[in-house]
Amino acid sequence: MFTYVVRRILQSIPILFVVLTLVFVVVRVLPGDPAVAALGDYASKEAVEALREKMGLNAPLWLQYIRFLGSLARGDLGISAITGYPVAQQVVKVLPHTLELTFCAIVFGYLLGIPLGISSAVKRNTFVDYFNRVFSLLGLSVPAFYLGILLILLFCIQFPLFPVVGAGDFSRPVENLRHLFLPGLTLGLLMTAYVTRMTRSSILDTIREDFVRTAYAKGVAERVVLYKHVLRNAMIPIVTLGGLYAVVLIGSSVMVEIVFSRPGLGKLMVGAIKQRDYTTLQSVMVIYAVIVVMINLAIDLIYGLIDPRIKYD
Repeated sequence: MFTYVVRRILQSIPILFVVLTLVFVVVRVLPGDPAVAALGDYASKEAVEALREKMGLNAPLWLQYIRFLGSLARGDLGISAITGYPVAQQVVKVLPHTLELTFCAIVFGYLLGIPLGISSAVKRNTFVDYFNRVFSLLGLSVPAFYLGILLILLFCIQFPLFPVVGAGDFSRPVENLRHLFLPGLTLGLLMTAYVTRMTRSSILDTIREDFVRTAYAKGVAERVVLYKHVLRNAMIPIVTLGGLYAVVLIGSSVMVEIVFSRPGLGKLMVGAIKQRDYTTLQSVMVIYAVIVVMINLAIDLIYGLIDPRIKYD
């Protein structure tokens, strides 16, 4: 297991390097001048050139790239050209809110999606199966912002059980959870639809395998066969979906953050794009890239826990 973990970590390093290079290139090919965006269209040419020199934009591209990697190695994300504050302070302030929202959505997605998918597979072509499939289809069709507004109307206005806006304070866990519940449920219900369909499909594929028929022939209880043999062997595509959708959740959380007025990486990136805050935009994209690589690494490690045979491949 240790060798497997070390090998997967080492394989993630060049992937992260390539992704960071793509971030560096993409930010610099965007239209517009960051110095002009920071100072305004009526700024003098001398002031624009001075700011470009201060931001290092006049240096050769290869030198900018070396400075970019060097700053990341030191944990320095730069200074915002708009606010004048270190970008790292802004990221540290909003990153926990995005991570907790994503984690909450994943928990909701798995807690609701796996039981629904199992019941659909076991009771195939019955009312339960049809109901779960229609429910998952609705989840695939409803936009996150629209579902969030519906939940606000129901649980904040019609039945005032949860706060409408804000993210709460981490020093007050109960208050924080109350602010987190509806945004997490909004994204979680969308993920539930994907998990339900993937679980149903994976269970139906696994339940036809020879080892399942052998277990039934030996007289093993149906519940034991279903949860110990079938579900465990069907978990790899389900876990893969969770990893892929976690990346989508982090990116699409911006709409939920806007609807519920929550701080987060999504809102920070949108603000940086609007203001042409070159440094902040680059830093947020780097954080996104690191999170994506870490999620993929975690999924690979979970594979080894689910199926021990993977450790030796």
